[in-house]
Amino acid sequence: MSVRSGVVLQGVYPPTQFREMVERIDSLGYSNLWLTDSSLHARNSYAYLTLAATTSPRLVLGTAVTNPLTRHPAITAVAAATVDDISDGRMILGIGAGDRPLLALGMRPARLASMRAAIDAIRSLWSGDDVTVEDAAFELHDAHLRFGARSEIPIYISASGPKTLELAGEIADGVILLIGLFPEALQWALDHIDRGAAIAGRSRPHVAVFAYGAIDDDEERALEAARPIAAWFPQTAPVVCELAGLPSSLLDSVRERYEGGEFQEAEGAARLLPDDFVRKVALAGDERQARERIDAVLTAGADSVHVFPLGEERMQTIERFSHCFAQIVHGTAG
Repeated sequence: MSVRSGVVLQGVYPPTQFREMVERIDSLGYSNLWLTDSSLHARNSYAYLTLAATTSPRLVLGTAVTNPLTRHPAITAVAAATVDDISDGRMILGIGAGDRPLLALGMRPARLASMRAAIDAIRSLWSGDDVTVEDAAFELHDAHLRFGARSEIPIYISASGPKTLELAGEIADGVILLIGLFPEALQWALDHIDRGAAIAGRSRPHVAVFAYGAIDDDEERALEAARPIAAWFPQTAPVVCELAGLPSSLLDSVRERYEGGEFQEAEGAARLLPDDFVRKVALAGDERQARERIDAVLTAGADSVHVFPLGEERMQTIERFSHCFAQIVHGTAG
């Protein structure tokens, strides 16, 4: 089975601890390491990706994810190309429309047209072109890079809504799926990605599923660690909630209690959501339950799956996820 696994981290750890985590992630055999880019909520993602590049000689590195608003696309193009240089070609630029943390900056998520324009501009800059763009979100006037960049740096679009999924299918090198871990949502997302790919007359891009949560023998502790991410879905991916069978009245109640900020700030709202929903959208249990979720993702057609550890025992979750993934790939799960 030719699939890959990775880890998604926030820059919340001191640099020394972060480097130790990168060393351990590398030793566990993971393929990818992603850093979130969440404005005020964590340390600078490109600085930490540089730390990772100089700590691990082989991990593929990426943003998970940046957006066209908090940084001008030209600045993003330079930052990604710089990390790509430092890592000898191991960079992936993950980009999305933006999320709840943008509200603290007085911004709303980027329009799809601005996403498309930003990606086109970044690729053109990497290719050495002179670029002129007048978009509602940014402008470029006869702009070009004054250093060489690798034109083939992959761009992955983070997507959870139908139009963004279709845009990713049409133009991205990969798609980062934030749609939970149950078959109905995965198939729905893949259908929309394929629709976009068909418009462009090409095959489906790489599909990377992000699995938030905790793997713990104490199921209640795992549920509590994973629960906050469940509150993200009513706000940002309501169709996932519908596919999971949640009533609209419950979604409204969650939205009223969670209006902005990172998902870790949604604990109160998340307590309204049933345990079964948390289990569908996140890792929330022991290794057996984690294997079931990972297997569902891979069986549905994902090309890679990446753990975003939550709770107090994050390295434990990273280690156990690696074990579960290896058992599935090598067919040794009991």
